[in-house]
Amino acid sequence: MRWDELFDDLGAQLRAARADEARGELGELVRAERATVQLGDRLRATRGHQLRVHVGDLAGERDAVVAGELVEVGPDWMLVVEPGARHALVPLGAVQALVGVVAHISPTGAAEVERRLRLGSTLRALGRDRAEVQVHTSGRTLVGRIDRVGADHVDVGAGRGGPVWTVPLAALRVVRSR
Repeated sequence: MRWDELFDDLGAQLRAARADEARGELGELVRAERATVQLGDRLRATRGHQLRVHVGDLAGERDAVVAGELVEVGPDWMLVVEPGARHALVPLGAVQALVGVVAHISPTGAAEVERRLRLGSTLRALGRDRAEVQVHTSGRTLVGRIDRVGADHVDVGAGRGGPVWTVPLAALRVVRSR
């Protein structure tokens, strides 16, 4: 009788150890899967949600924030509609911190078209539309239209004989509609 109890107890300990091991392996698999998730994947899952994007210092503004509904995400940019229906194009390279990003992503990745719509393509579309924009860098805010977009820079013209500013894409913090 005592042996039965002993083996029952050993069997229970073995089952508990296996369950602990399985939980540990599952946790490790979850951590490994999370390690493959990129910011763009989480941002695509956040579309339609409210978001606060800290972009650092802008001209005359410390710790600037773009806040509103995240409506679109490209491979290196996001588009946020701020209150008052003003659009803010934010290069992902300008992002310093985010609040409101969903924790879980959907299993579908970015479509091939989304992966090709890089920041330069988006800026060229704004230039074709002759949209008046505010181009924010950390030290300056330029108002005008996008004249040209190169591989790593954008020309912003003030119009009516004003200067044309050339801005490296790496210096862009936010491009806002007017």
